[in-house]
Amino acid sequence: MTRSVDAFADALAVFPGSEAERDAVARIAADLAASGRYERDAGHELAPAEVVEHLRDAPEGRVASRWNWWIGSLDLAYGGYGEFAVRRWRER
Repeated sequence: MTRSVDAFADALAVFPGSEAERDAVARIAADLAASGRYERDAGHELAPAEVVEHLRDAPEGRVASRWNWWIGSLDLAYGGYGEFAVRRWRER
């Protein structure tokens, strides 16, 4: 079952960042989960709690910079994750 954007957004609330930034990361996290790429490479579905765990390992920063750090790690390890980087979001 693919995780919802809301489930990712709720989980990501533990990190600093605006609501718009968090929503952008949550949408791309849900896209990554839906793509099946992470499941293929890691051997299990991407869950919101797992994203939080990985982002806690990132250097200090807002949610988008932590996400992009993790996506960069996945890209180095497996390749093909660059498209899941968060490049911008619209503040409300």
